[in-house]
Amino acid sequence: MGPLSEKTVSGRGKDKILIIDISGIISDEKKAGFPGLTEELDMVSRVKEELTLAKMDKQVKAILLRINSPGGKATASDMMYYEIMRFKEETKKKVIACIMDIGASGGYYVAASADKIIAHPTTVTGSIGVIMINLSIEGLLQKVGIADASVKTGEHKDMGSPLKKMTEEDRRIFSEILNAMYERFLCVIEENREGISMEKIRELADGRIYSAQQALENGLIDQIGYLDDAVSIAKKETNLTEARVILYHRPGSYKNNIYSQLTGAGAGNINLFNIDIKTFIHSVAPSFMYIWMP
Repeated sequence: MGPLSEKTVSGRGKDKILIIDISGIISDEKKAGFPGLTEELDMVSRVKEELTLAKMDKQVKAILLRINSPGGKATASDMMYYEIMRFKEETKKKVIACIMDIGASGGYYVAASADKIIAHPTTVTGSIGVIMINLSIEGLLQKVGIADASVKTGEHKDMGSPLKKMTEEDRRIFSEILNAMYERFLCVIEENREGISMEKIRELADGRIYSAQQALENGLIDQIGYLDDAVSIAKKETNLTEARVILYHRPGSYKNNIYSQLTGAGAGNINLFNIDIKTFIHSVAPSFMYIWMP
């Protein structure tokens, strides 16, 4: 895997606006590739790398976050939010978010770091909240004669195990953790969305999704528009009459316009019912994401 290089996709001039792609499930896990042939950084590491390059380039005047994500892991979402906020603090450069198909839950958490949020007319956003998926297959195992014989050192060491039903005490402990993460999510919105009271945020943050128009009316976004509009806003916010819109890419990838690699950066088939199956099976980590169960 080679280093990132710069590609101009539109515009002209010495000043630059960098598009950073945040597509797919937000996670700090490296995406699998063919052993020895393909390798790709996890989303958090890639975004950090791109922000670092942008920080060193004095000609990069603004960042445009191109978001198309139903959410993902809570900690990964928070790390990306932190890195973007630190970038803004250290460079004083503007960050604009443009939500494409979907920018919900963890996707909106990251978008909240931007100075302005633009959403496509057909965007779905919201889903403000935290969820921890848990299944119990204890009854199924009993039907086939399999019993849990786990050995543990503490009463709650097997919390969240699919091999047993969750007790009320386990549920209380998990709820306390999720509520703390939920409160942080609300505080992130309150700190970054001027004009929305915490009372209003709590009213909006019941997990429901919003159309672009509903999000605009409730103050969750600043404008409805397209990616070109977001570029224009980035120019206006930085007092630029002209600028080159650039992307960072690795050798072998082809980019020729502002939509390049939108689905090639891990987006997959983005829809309202995305489930991170690997996380679902192997982890009880709380997530900011859409979950659909039949």
